[in-house]
Amino acid sequence: MTASPKKPAVRRAAGPAAALPQLAVRPLTPARWDDFVALFGERGACAGCWCMWWRLPRSQWSANRSAGNKRAMKKLVDGGEVTGLLAYAGKEPVGWCSVGPRAAYAGLARSRTLKPIDDRPVWSVTCFFVARPHRKRGVTLALLEAAVAHARKQGAKIVEAYPVDPGKPWPDAYAFSGLLPVFRRAGFKEVARPSRTRAIVRRGLGR
Repeated sequence: MTASPKKPAVRRAAGPAAALPQLAVRPLTPARWDDFVALFGERGACAGCWCMWWRLPRSQWSANRSAGNKRAMKKLVDGGEVTGLLAYAGKEPVGWCSVGPRAAYAGLARSRTLKPIDDRPVWSVTCFFVARPHRKRGVTLALLEAAVAHARKQGAKIVEAYPVDPGKPWPDAYAFSGLLPVFRRAGFKEVARPSRTRAIVRRGLGR
């Protein structure tokens, strides 16, 4: 993704943070678009992405810049596609998770590192974004569990994801696909290791 002019924050070991009030997780719909925009802010979460990194060809993503990627996401949402889930603490949007059929993510289809490991249909959890004041407070895990429930409700039999496993402090901007320990806590199992720092994990949803 396009480099940020600012040095990205690094995840470091820290003591327990204060727990959030009970979270509510809701699908992104046209009625919640303004909440999505408020959460993502002027930078579109990171480098003008607007969570289109996996959904567009790389050349188109770069050519779009921030405003174009925002318009592309809004077009999907206005068309009725549920592109992901928003987490709320009270009325405040505090987190985001992208989830959908793997076929919805053109970037995954062309990735040599994250190519399909078999021909089974899967749903993919590709991205997270949590507002800085609410990080390390369980938002990512809550979003992941809600994403699994959403995929199950839509008929998915397998949920797949592509977390990083750096083994050292890691910049937040490079952990947008999630960290492996969070997926393990949610019952995902590693099924492939395409690189030293990248895992492919799955959770079967049964009947």
